[in-house]
Amino acid sequence: MQQEMMAYIQAHQQEAFDLLVELAQIPAPSHHEERRAQYCKEWLERQGAQGVYIDEALNIVYPLGSMEGPLVVYMAHSDVVFPDREKLPLQIENGRIYCPGIGDDTANVAALMTVAKYIAQKQIQPTGTGVLLVINACEEGLGNLKGSRRIMRDYGDRITEWISLDGQYSTCVNKAVGSKRYRIEIKTEGGHSYSNFGNRNAIACLASMIDALYAMKVPAKGKTTYNVGAISGGTSVNTIAQQAEMLYEFRSDERESLEVMQAHLDAAVAFYRAKGIEVNVELVGDRPCSGEVDSALEKQLMDRAMQAVHKHYGVELAYRSGSTDCNIPLSMGIPAVCLGCYKGAGAHTREEYVEIDSLLPGLGLAFEMIMHHFE
Repeated sequence: MQQEMMAYIQAHQQEAFDLLVELAQIPAPSHHEERRAQYCKEWLERQGAQGVYIDEALNIVYPLGSMEGPLVVYMAHSDVVFPDREKLPLQIENGRIYCPGIGDDTANVAALMTVAKYIAQKQIQPTGTGVLLVINACEEGLGNLKGSRRIMRDYGDRITEWISLDGQYSTCVNKAVGSKRYRIEIKTEGGHSYSNFGNRNAIACLASMIDALYAMKVPAKGKTTYNVGAISGGTSVNTIAQQAEMLYEFRSDERESLEVMQAHLDAAVAFYRAKGIEVNVELVGDRPCSGEVDSALEKQLMDRAMQAVHKHYGVELAYRSGSTDCNIPLSMGIPAVCLGCYKGAGAHTREEYVEIDSLLPGLGLAFEMIMHHFE
């Protein structure tokens, strides 16, 4: 089957390239992946894929084999970080494809879809386990892993391993970075900047709270970070602000450290409330850390990923912790890894690009991982 697969990849690399270029231009902000989801479903059905469906989370799911026994999940996420609702700008030059979201994660989606096309056209089924090929929604930012949560809700008790195609080929995420994300709003009496001078200013109070949060010394266990990513508020230059808010997050690859950060935030909120200031706290994102995963089974999956990357890219795979769709299965004790099928740069910027020469070995990597269950 190896020779047949490689011959297929060589013969269809232009089709895979054209798929990537077309798919990358379809807007897909988190929670609004409808157009890209419909495109993927219809494309798969044209290739002969049977049973493809879009679930309530806007995941495109292609079930293969028996769904009654153990299952393996392969997924790549359809959403991008950019809010565009119109066609995304794409440019090809100097051996690169430039487009917002082209690598994260459209290149990996195109690779997964190409493998799905091969499976559908050959009319083959997995052996020993069912396989779910998923193009999932809401991986980015405040998508809060909605797509992977839905897959776990629908199939979780049968899933034995989980592979997410996300990011570049050179690194593999095998440990989940958990996070808490909050919208924190402060309200005060405000007033006119001259006649009501002395009234509390919501912006000043928010700035003071940010300063208190940034005075935190992070826990020593694991890697822990925090960030204020956006602030807003106020009315005009001559108005004492009545309202101001921020988006604040903290992350860690250790559960105990997340708990320490939560306690610090809770104490800061309580301090300002004790001053009679209205503080409203809304949890807008909650990603779990890794749970108790069988180390032997996780190593088997890591070794398979390493062998595939070395075979197709000729490099040693580096392992790291990260926040990916794998957070959900890892938190529930299911072996999971996240790796990618391209080389590029500029993820989460509008200058993002992929190296065209990296796409062919990326297809080989995707085939190597997924077709493991069809041999």
